[in-house]
Amino acid sequence: MDRVTPSQTALSWLPQATRWYLAHTEEGCSLRALARRAWCAPSTVLRQVRRVETRRDDPLIDDALTRLGALTPTQTPHKETPDMTATLRQPRQTADEATITREARRILRRLSEPGAFLAIARDLEKAAVMREGADGQTTRIAVVDRAVAEAFALKDWIMCRSRGRVTVYAITQAGRAALKRLLAAQSTPQPGLAEAATPFAEQHRDWDTRTGEKAERIRYNRAESPLSILARRREKDGTPFLSPDLVAAGERLREDFEIAQMGPRVAQNWDRFLTGGDRGGFSGSGGPGDGPRAARDRVAAALRDLGPGLGDVVLRCCCFLEGMEQAEKRMGWSARSGKIVLRIALQRLKRHYERLGEGAGMIG
Repeated sequence: MDRVTPSQTALSWLPQATRWYLAHTEEGCSLRALARRAWCAPSTVLRQVRRVETRRDDPLIDDALTRLGALTPTQTPHKETPDMTATLRQPRQTADEATITREARRILRRLSEPGAFLAIARDLEKAAVMREGADGQTTRIAVVDRAVAEAFALKDWIMCRSRGRVTVYAITQAGRAALKRLLAAQSTPQPGLAEAATPFAEQHRDWDTRTGEKAERIRYNRAESPLSILARRREKDGTPFLSPDLVAAGERLREDFEIAQMGPRVAQNWDRFLTGGDRGGFSGSGGPGDGPRAARDRVAAALRDLGPGLGDVVLRCCCFLEGMEQAEKRMGWSARSGKIVLRIALQRLKRHYERLGEGAGMIG
């Protein structure tokens, strides 16, 4: 059996069609040789190779294939008998499978929201996930590394919607199905179903749970965050209930909250930041890298500035994505009062970020 190297493991996420394309165009392997290795017809390999070639009009795919093609095999196989397990030297910019899976749960979820899209410029190493509101205002809701976005494109999870100085991408049906599989694989398997089959069954569903009037668990479709729903509501004079700057403040907190959970301690206990808990800072020992640690510190600082009550409603609605009705019941508030408190909390949160400045707390 061929020995699997760490570099191969890091590139194990590459789709089979991409592997065939790189072996054929960069290593000179014939289509028949590739077909013999895969126990399939040469026409099957030919169709996949041609499909990858036609997708090079996509800037992300073209950049990814160019960089992957520049990887030098440590051993050059014979043209007719290619060694598909040749070791590749992984460049620093290439994302590994664990990073892609972790980022997919965060970024694909944001791209699934109505009006969301991914935008990236040719000379930037970061891509931004933007969301367009009903009034035409766009809000940045997430940031992702270019290498991860390239992996999404190679996996058909995102597709190019428009090209130019800034290229715009949208999530595909394959991306939505992949998100559901990843979320299902992360959660506890449902009883009565095989563990391996659960993620593929869950890709056809979009469920979540909340507590009803009789404390039962109720399933509902969480296609949007409570913040985006309130942003579409209008006052009597026609002005939005939540202005774009308030929505941006809430999305900035949510982005920090999601970044903060990327690391070994993904099950960070945020309950102590709710009313009655300790709102102290985090301990830096034993935590993940500087990026997640800094994000946790920013969230903790924002919640301490808001204080009890205001910090509770922001954390529940913006970060935990609880609906207003559910948040009001859990906090013992009267009906239809939560949205007023939320707006006050977002105004306070906006002032908090304004004091920090644009460069102090922004991600990316």
